Amino acid sequence: MTGTDSNRRAAVLGSPIAHSLSPVLHRAAYAELGLTGWSYDRFDVDEAGLPGFFEELGAEWAGLSLTMPLKRAVIPLVDEISETAASVEAVNTVVFTADGRRRGDNTDIPGMVAALRERGIATVDSAAILGAGATASSALAALARVCTGEVVAYVRSEARAAEMRQWGERLDVPVRTRDWAHAEEALGAPLVIATTPAGATDALAGAVPERPATLFDVLYDPWPTALAARWSAYGGAVVGGLDLLVHQAVLQVEQMTGVPSAPLEAMRKAGEHALAAR
Repeated sequence: MTGTDSNRRAAVLGSPIAHSLSPVLHRAAYAELGLTGWSYDRFDVDEAGLPGFFEELGAEWAGLSLTMPLKRAVIPLVDEISETAASVEAVNTVVFTADGRRRGDNTDIPGMVAALRERGIATVDSAAILGAGATASSALAALARVCTGEVVAYVRSEARAAEMRQWGERLDVPVRTRDWAHAEEALGAPLVIATTPAGATDALAGAVPERPATLFDVLYDPWPTALAARWSAYGGAVVGGLDLLVHQAVLQVEQMTGVPSAPLEAMRKAGEHALAAR
């Protein structure tokens, strides 16, 4: 349901949530599209509070964005789940359909692919992943669409290594794991995806090769990370967390509103302005 004469609601849920840029991006899209009756908010909701939140939703709701720790907790609350979301057992988007059903999807994975393609990265013959958390599994799913060869994951424990190998088998991606102590090796790969928390890769900045290829760092605040700054200074291509956030939000806006094409550049500019003001 679209248009300026209908009051429709959407929001992002998570805990903590105050840092989320999603309201900025979605509201910018609504403004550009002329959807004056649409609103997009944020709510601090944890796993325990999620079922109750769903019970209170009325017919005016069009969709929800989910961030941590809700991407798996929401799965039992939806009526159907896309193959993409099922592949990594993570839902970041819920759309409420006209017939009252709740459809779960994952726009992080195609968002990663779109962000890479925007920078001219359609295929690579190998790749490296730094980290092994929830974002790393989405990165592996994205690499299933981009990488034609082996992916090496650099992790801090054997338990995490085993998880990454299992995800690789599930996603049909050949995964080899290496201990984090060898993470500097990753920087020579044609594509490096850093999925670690803020500060985790700072110590690697001094090991960036003279001619780096492509770095995809999923962080956006603080930005640039030490690794991304050094990478860029050496002439390497850098894809950032804001690129991912905007591309996955574009897909969410399209699904929730029904518009065929969300305003990517208006959303990106709104995100850049909001980050600069922090």
